[in-house]
Amino acid sequence: MKNRKHILSLKDLSKQETLDIVNRGIEYAKGSVSLGTQLSGKVIGIYFTKTSTRTRTSFSTAALRLGANIISYGPNDLQTNTGENLEDTLQVLSQMLDGLVVRTSGSQQALNNFKGQRRMALVNAMTKEEHPTQALADLTTIKMQYGELSGINMIYMGEGNNTAIALALALAKFPKVSVHFCTPPNYGLNKELLEYAKTEALKNNSMITEVHNTNLLPSNTDIVYTTRWQTTGTSKPDKDWRQKFEPFAVTERLMTSYPKATFMHDLPAHRGEEVEAAVIDGDSSIVFDQAENKSHSAKAVLEWCFI
Repeated sequence: MKNRKHILSLKDLSKQETLDIVNRGIEYAKGSVSLGTQLSGKVIGIYFTKTSTRTRTSFSTAALRLGANIISYGPNDLQTNTGENLEDTLQVLSQMLDGLVVRTSGSQQALNNFKGQRRMALVNAMTKEEHPTQALADLTTIKMQYGELSGINMIYMGEGNNTAIALALALAKFPKVSVHFCTPPNYGLNKELLEYAKTEALKNNSMITEVHNTNLLPSNTDIVYTTRWQTTGTSKPDKDWRQKFEPFAVTERLMTSYPKATFMHDLPAHRGEEVEAAVIDGDSSIVFDQAENKSHSAKAVLEWCFI
């Protein structure tokens, strides 16, 4: 049996491995890859303890279209619901499945503890700390839009959540990239992971920075990115948090400052909160291309885990 590879954190992927997955996702998006044999004979588990539209559907359809069979588990289907710890569950599943795609609102540590085994490929489809497959799909979209990842400028507006962390870790791998995270005070990126991304970026002559004031935004950018303010499975400890978030919404006025920029959002979106309808439904928005690319990137991720 060949060893299976995992995608648990973008820290674990080299620049070349990241680029290989992105480029393969683009090939799938262009329809230049024949489907149906890549995962022939494999059984892939899809285990989501939290709601999902795009990620769950993208990995389910990707596995099926590559020739695998899938078993879907919801939050109440496994004995974790009655107290079994996730590590024991993963151990059992690794003896029965070829791969498992997991979404949980809990810590990533349980997944990290299991990455030493190679019987079952393990894909992190979102934890509290990081959303790596979202960033891989986003890089696929960005490269399709701009032709390169090197030299990209991005402004991220809103909470420093697991998508923001994944973007920081992913874009830090490429040269001459500039990412400005503009986050509300006390709602910034995980400090340890942000510092790691900053250090990696400097090695590549890139810059990742975080500010908490919209007056400190750069004068130009290629991409304005945001996510919904109420991330899956989380709540805000501050009852007045919406007032603190309002200045960080992506508005028509903000986009006017960047007339050549494209708008990205990982969806679902709440029009009138983190983004105005005129922006997400406007000509600069590529959010639905971005969503479609999750399915193509998922094919690339699953294939990579087994090659």
